[in-house]
Formats: sequence, structure tokens, C-alpha cells
Amino acid sequence: MRARVLAARERQGTRGCLNAALPPAQLRECCALDAAGRRLVTDAVDLDGMSARAVHRALRVARTIADLAGEEQIATMRLAEALQYRAYEARRFAMS
Repeated sequence: MRARVLAARERQGTRGCLNAALPPAQLRECCALDAAGRRLVTDAVDLDGMSARAVHRALRVARTIADLAGEEQIATMRLAEALQYRAYEARRFAMS
């Protein structure tokens, strides 16, 4: 696991900053989505009421998940995983 994390941080370093610090302008470039991924984000916004800020945070998480898996592009499965974490977090805080 340590090797995967170090490799992911190295990938992030080649992009110029850690995923958590990616500015919104760089998100389009670093977190490019295919048609299925864009549809998934659209559904999250339209059906779940996800804000633009929440989408940006989910994209950063998806980019990190893809980096840990050694993937150049964010697969729809990685994006779905990140959105699921956001949904869990929203439910958790709603119950508090």
C-alpha cells in the first residue's frame, strides 16, 4: 500500500500540485470524464442536488482513487466510488 501511495503522490507532483489543491480551472484538464462519467455527474447534480463545490470535491477524490490504481483517466467506476463517499458523508451529517 505504501508503494501505491508514493506512486500516486508522484503522479500528483508531475501535475504540479496535490489533488486536494487542484484549482477549479485545472480540474477540467486533470479530471477529464468520458460521456458516462459526465452523465453520472449530471445525475448527481439533477437528482441528488449536488452543488458545484461538492462535484469539484468528488472529482478530486475520484482523481486520487484513479492515481492510487495507477490509471491515467478517471474511469466511471472511480467516479461512482467518489460520489458514493460524498453521498455517505451527506447522509451521515444529516443524521447528526
